Amino acid sequence: MAFLAALCALPLAATPNSGKISGVVIDGSGTPQMGATVQISPEQALGASLVELFTNDRGRFSTATLPTGQYSVKVTLAGFLPAIEQHIQVDDQHTTVLQIVLGSLLSSFEKLRRQPDQQVTSDEWIWVLRSASATRAVLRWQDSEVNLAGNSGETRNADKDASHGRLDLTSGADHPGSVSNLADSPATAVAYDMGIGEYGQLLFAGQFSYDGTAPAGGFATEWLPSGEPGVGPVTSVVVREAHLGPGGPTFRGIRAAHDNQFTAGSRVSIRYGSEFVVAGLGGMATGVRPRAEAAVQLGQGWQATLMVAASPWREGDDSPGALQSAMNALDAFPTLMMRDGRSVLENNLHEEIAIEHALGKNSSITAAVFHDRSGNTAVFGRGTVSGGDFLQDYFSDVFVYDAGSSGSLGARAAYKQKITSNLETTLVYAYAGAVTPNEDPADAALRNELATRYRHSLAARATATVPCLGTRISASYKWMNGPAVSHQDPYGESIYRVDPFLSMEIRQRLPSFFPGHMEALLDLGNLFAQGYVSIPTSDGRVILVPSYRYFRGGFSFQF
Repeated sequence: MAFLAALCALPLAATPNSGKISGVVIDGSGTPQMGATVQISPEQALGASLVELFTNDRGRFSTATLPTGQYSVKVTLAGFLPAIEQHIQVDDQHTTVLQIVLGSLLSSFEKLRRQPDQQVTSDEWIWVLRSASATRAVLRWQDSEVNLAGNSGETRNADKDASHGRLDLTSGADHPGSVSNLADSPATAVAYDMGIGEYGQLLFAGQFSYDGTAPAGGFATEWLPSGEPGVGPVTSVVVREAHLGPGGPTFRGIRAAHDNQFTAGSRVSIRYGSEFVVAGLGGMATGVRPRAEAAVQLGQGWQATLMVAASPWREGDDSPGALQSAMNALDAFPTLMMRDGRSVLENNLHEEIAIEHALGKNSSITAAVFHDRSGNTAVFGRGTVSGGDFLQDYFSDVFVYDAGSSGSLGARAAYKQKITSNLETTLVYAYAGAVTPNEDPADAALRNELATRYRHSLAARATATVPCLGTRISASYKWMNGPAVSHQDPYGESIYRVDPFLSMEIRQRLPSFFPGHMEALLDLGNLFAQGYVSIPTSDGRVILVPSYRYFRGGFSFQF
């Protein structure tokens, strides 16, 4: 009898890789609502079927076991406006707990006539104007946060990006030196978010410089159907133009990109995309830069990633958001160089296999092996040179040079630790190739003075927020065991946001008497001017460096 009872109990045991969603449905005053219809549908391509539940006399509901993944929850009840929660994560470690607040049209109008100095409650309220009961909303206004109690007890903001506009006034460019980057002169950048439908966003961004002798400007637009960067498809188009001094050549470029991502089952996540670039000085160079990545959950706390990318995803910014994404798109052109008098684009390709293991709630370690190759490798330097292969920067004595083909295998190990809510650290070790000068210079052409050699590197990055003051400081330092004139492991530098030698980013929020908030910006690169390498060539003596010193300051106003 005990054996038969154990067999009967087996189907009741929790299956692996599954979880539950439980929650309570209340109105604006906090009263539980009985009889509300709760529809739970998977967001992944190969997910489970639709689940429909009803709340009990205490307003509560709970599902049976669900495959791990992301779900959407829709709650309807007569006399109330429907409520929808998206991207609800279900895992096999915890039960995901929700608190869903139903708003009514009457409570919405009550909110409208509230006095400005009247206390606002923490409950969500929302009102929707519909053209018909069976059609989508044509106007939606949300005035506060929606608190979602997840498996970690954290809250989530329903308005992913509260700011709808951004204005940046800066003294120059971040990582200047290439004509395809933003001009290194005082400039203004503007970004604006236009909501399309209930969730979609159409973003516009523009930037122009003040230098009358070398005007430069650009325009970018991004379409986010999901309304959030990093979720679902993203399509962007960027147009840039810059005049290199009075009577000088004009840089023109167009970049069109599309990225998407989806989940296949509960363990596999895939993202892919590509960009098409047309840019040049006079004659135009073209390039197609694909990228793809597949991440597989191997078990509890283990994940494997396989990627092939001509350019990295622009992620990891300390100030994420849709407006920041549009700003980043303005400066996403590959480096433009000259080769035998014609325009060429840097064309890197990165292939990588990585294993990541979560050591706990706040730390992880990643090991990766990779291969980098490039047909046109960009190196930066300064010096009195001439010839069609040196593309001079108008705002400084820096030039960019095509060092030719390069390639190497490499390995990387990274450790990330969140020490407190205000302090995060990252340590990265890498062994890979970089373009270096020959040991015995022969006064030959610069391209013949360079070769790929392997280097060890150790990098550290810390990001801290000062309590009360709200100052955000990010500092990084990368050390290499020998001279190099190009980036070593440029893909790793991008995803972990580390630059060669000492760099800092400071963001200080300032008092504002207008809606929105203002920040002071300060970016510092290669503070100690390290890594400069002097090389005699047939074109003259030049100094090459993987990253030279720069200072950038300004203000950012978001509203």
